Amino acid sequence: MNQILKIENVTKKYNNNFKALDNLNLNILKGEIFALLGPNGAGKSTLINTVCGILNFNEGSIRVNDHDVIKEYRKTRSLIGIVPQELNLEAFETVWDNVNYSRGLYGKPPNYKHIESILRELSLWDKKESKLRELSGGMKRRVLIAKALSHEPKILFLDEPTASVDVELRKDMWKIIKRLKSKGVTIILTTHYIEEAEEIADRVGIINNGKIIIVDEKNRLIKKLGQKILKIELSTNILNIPEKLHSYNLKLNNEGTVITYIYDTKANKTGITTLLTELKNHNIQLKDISTEQSSLESIFLNLLKESEYELVRS
Repeated sequence: MNQILKIENVTKKYNNNFKALDNLNLNILKGEIFALLGPNGAGKSTLINTVCGILNFNEGSIRVNDHDVIKEYRKTRSLIGIVPQELNLEAFETVWDNVNYSRGLYGKPPNYKHIESILRELSLWDKKESKLRELSGGMKRRVLIAKALSHEPKILFLDEPTASVDVELRKDMWKIIKRLKSKGVTIILTTHYIEEAEEIADRVGIINNGKIIIVDEKNRLIKKLGQKILKIELSTNILNIPEKLHSYNLKLNNEGTVITYIYDTKANKTGITTLLTELKNHNIQLKDISTEQSSLESIFLNLLKESEYELVRS
């Protein structure tokens, strides 16, 4: 799969010498859904704004479909659509006029069939004559996506696409993003909802302090870095964990019926066999055993802790 976005050694400094981006490198592949995770102030929005030409950067290079964002800025901007987090729309315009106008801003000739196709895809066709002030927050967010797609971009940036929407609409938006991918659009989204990345992303990148900590395929990242959770259901409840088992860092639920043990899948010895033997020696009867894979959220938090520790050490 070819690269559609190549970011090399990009640094963005502000007047106070704060590095919002610090020698950052990132490659995005054509047709993928890439989720960029990071805490507030990590550099997510700054990175998007530098790629889209909204912010200048001090060092490095950015190429979109092999076009330089500085030397060929008109070309690169025409290849990019951006859906901002803020709902900034002309309240008294209709959906139809607003989306068509956005296409004209990129110098594209009118294409009513294309606009109709977008509005139908986003379930906005029956709202085309509605004024934007009459729409719900979720519908306004769909209009932002329609505006971003109006000029037929190759890359779509979604900055917190499901912020402030309910769970049902969030899942509906996930379906929309997947359909856009099936049409060949490369999608890059920032999100605070870890389950969003876990649900729809092909690859995940984690950014903190202006640096990319790690990039990997979502499933491989979970498998490679994740811990597994062993849940042991007991035949009869117990009041507490025996003192001799404290080294396993076990957790007992409030009812005293389930013991939880977290182990590292990469370790040579998981400790499960000896743990089960110890439980038997303490006359703790087992009813059932199951395992769960740790979530992307736990991986994300662990990596952030590690990166903060490395920052303090340096």
